[in-house]
Amino acid sequence: MPQPVENFAKDLSQAKAGPALDAPAFHRNKEALVEALSRHLSDETGSLLEIGSGTGQHACTFAGAFPGLTYHPTDLHDEHIASIEAWRQSAEYPNLKPATRLDALTDDWSTVIPGLTSQSLTALLAINVIHISPWPVAEAIFSAAGHYLKEDGALITYGPYKRNGEHTAESNAKFDASLKRLNPGFGVRDIAEVQDLAKRAHLELADEIAMPANNLTLVFKRSG
Repeated sequence: MPQPVENFAKDLSQAKAGPALDAPAFHRNKEALVEALSRHLSDETGSLLEIGSGTGQHACTFAGAFPGLTYHPTDLHDEHIASIEAWRQSAEYPNLKPATRLDALTDDWSTVIPGLTSQSLTALLAINVIHISPWPVAEAIFSAAGHYLKEDGALITYGPYKRNGEHTAESNAKFDASLKRLNPGFGVRDIAEVQDLAKRAHLELADEIAMPANNLTLVFKRSG
C-alpha cells in the first residue's frame, strides 16, 4: 500500500511521503458507511459518481464493497486527485476508474466526466462535502442529481446535520462554529434545507440512517 501522508487536514502543503493522503475520519467511519450504503447499493449495477473523493480511501473501500458498480471518483483539488490515484493504483479494483477533476459548480458535468449523460447514474455520493463547501455547491449537487440519476437512482450524503434548526449534539454545534470561522459560507446544514433542494430536483428523503459521532447518512430518491 502507498505510504500515507500524516495530518491530511492540516498539512497538505507539507506532504513529503508521497501523494497518498490519510484522513483520520476515514478509519473511524469506513465500516459504518459500508453498512449504511449496503442498504441501497449492495445489489446495484451501473455507475456511481462520488463528489469530493478527498484522499480516495473511501473510493477504494466502496469499490471493493460494491463490485457491481463502476466507481467514478472526483475532486476539485490537485493534491486530492494525486492521492486518489495513488490509492487506486494500489488497490487495483477493475471497477474503480481514474480520478477526475470536477468543480461541482460546473454548469454541465458531462463536459468533464466521460460518458455522463442524463439519467445515466445509479448513485451520486457526497461524503463530508455539503458542510465544508459554500451553499451553492449543495445546490449544484442536488440539481445534478435530478438530471443525472436514473429513475431509481439515489443521491447519498453523509455528515452532521441540524434538525428543526437545532444541532443534534454539542459537538456538532462546536464543529459548526469552527467551520464558520474558517469560512462563513461553510456550516452544518439543516435537514429541512437539503430537503428543499431535493424537492426542487424532484427528489425526496427516502432513508435517514443514524451514524457514529452524531452524523447521518441521508438517501434521496425520485419523488412520486
